Amino acid sequence: MIQIQTKLQAKRIADIKDKISTLVVFVHKKGKKTEAMGATAHIADLLDNALVEGMSFSDLKKGIFLRGAGEAQFNNVLLVGLDEKFKDLEDVRRIAATIYQLMKTNKSRSSGIVFDGLIKGFKNSTEVARAFTEGVLLAAYKFDSYKTKKTKDKKDTENNAPDFKVDSIDFLLSAKTKQAGVSDGIKAGQIIAECVNFSRKLGDTPGNLMTPEILAHEAQEAAKGTKLKVTVWNKEKIKKERFGGLLGVSLGSAVDPRFIILEYNGAAKSKKPVCFVGKGLTFDSGGISIKPSNSMEEMKFDKCGGANVIGAILAIAKLKLKINVIGYVPSTENMPGPLANKPGDILVARNGKTVEVDNTDAEGRLILMDALSYASEQKPAVIFDAATLTGACVVALGNSYTGCFTRDKKIRQKISQAAEKSGEAVWHMPINDNFVEDMKGTYADLNNISSFKGAGASTAAAFLEQFVEKGIPWAHFDIAGTAWHVGNRLNYCPKKGASGAIIRTFVELAKLYA
Repeated sequence: MIQIQTKLQAKRIADIKDKISTLVVFVHKKGKKTEAMGATAHIADLLDNALVEGMSFSDLKKGIFLRGAGEAQFNNVLLVGLDEKFKDLEDVRRIAATIYQLMKTNKSRSSGIVFDGLIKGFKNSTEVARAFTEGVLLAAYKFDSYKTKKTKDKKDTENNAPDFKVDSIDFLLSAKTKQAGVSDGIKAGQIIAECVNFSRKLGDTPGNLMTPEILAHEAQEAAKGTKLKVTVWNKEKIKKERFGGLLGVSLGSAVDPRFIILEYNGAAKSKKPVCFVGKGLTFDSGGISIKPSNSMEEMKFDKCGGANVIGAILAIAKLKLKINVIGYVPSTENMPGPLANKPGDILVARNGKTVEVDNTDAEGRLILMDALSYASEQKPAVIFDAATLTGACVVALGNSYTGCFTRDKKIRQKISQAAEKSGEAVWHMPINDNFVEDMKGTYADLNNISSFKGAGASTAAAFLEQFVEKGIPWAHFDIAGTAWHVGNRLNYCPKKGASGAIIRTFVELAKLYA
């Protein structure tokens, strides 16, 4: 697991004994009026003087660091502007990341945030504390374990901040704010961020260092100390269980596939589980239908669906939610070896359906079809899958939204509710019988690519739907655009690297089914 280096805790303002490097004060604007909640007379004067001298509120929104402007208990003051648009928990995550980066840039090892100024307008201080904690710790993630110390000591040009450790952030509370609730929020935020960052690490690690076997081992190690049970199938077991898609895709690789099962039972045995399925391609060359060499190195991120399912279920277990969940991660490489699938080959899925493989680079759906079939056999309450499945989804939604596909209106409502709570942007996409028709095969039941040129994300989802037993609610999340390189959209994500997309939403969905 990723170790959390920055300590976050809730304290009463009256109980502060140690000197704090930086005091963070939030400045609210309503109309033409500004208010610095919790500010001393000295800080209020500093703010008034700055505004008189021409500092704009736009400058405040970016954060104004006043070095040496503090008083007895703190050295510096960081003024952060919050306007009428600051209204939801995703805004809290973003402002937390901004504050964290400013602390690094200004080499401030400790800070105290005037928490009452942050929660103004919010009903639930616990949720605000959780979101702020997530924003800080997600922004703190760096994948640099393979850099030498000399390289680490240089400025981090990717994240535009020096490699500087922030030791602590204290949530400074007034007497009217419940400390226990804020502490609970911090704890939950730490768990979520820790699991997201763990999944990011799995995604960022290159294929030679994160094979299916290693991915399975990482899941087993991470589960230690929790009530999460991890079972791993080897190649022989996969073959015995008739996983024709997973086995077929793996044939070109020198490394064997794995099927990872994660089980957490937090409710009565009689309660149906919620199943999560994630695509775990540890590297995707495209196989015989090989990809262009440009940016092929990014295909280490093709395991992010599986990595993020591992992270989501780990978070559910650590949060001790009262729900039964099962995660399934089919994992392999897709390589052009001498035994690799050839265009035109026919594979038999676990549920008996046959599939023509006209394009070996459309392999994600082939390994998912077995996992979805197996998940259906468990008679779950619902199945959710996540996969970096199609470039078509990237064309449609860019890196701003995860595409979501389901015909079930009730599930669609739950997903919208969960996504709003998590702050992750999800866009509902179409799926209907026309797209199923486009995926029918000439010589087999189905083809792994569409007979029609358009709607590639929808036809891929329609293909997956054929392996979910009728009557079982199901939704597919295409994270091809949001699984990596989203730092230009989300300031708590690296500019380059895995994002941990949809983990927070999956956790919120689990809460809705608990």
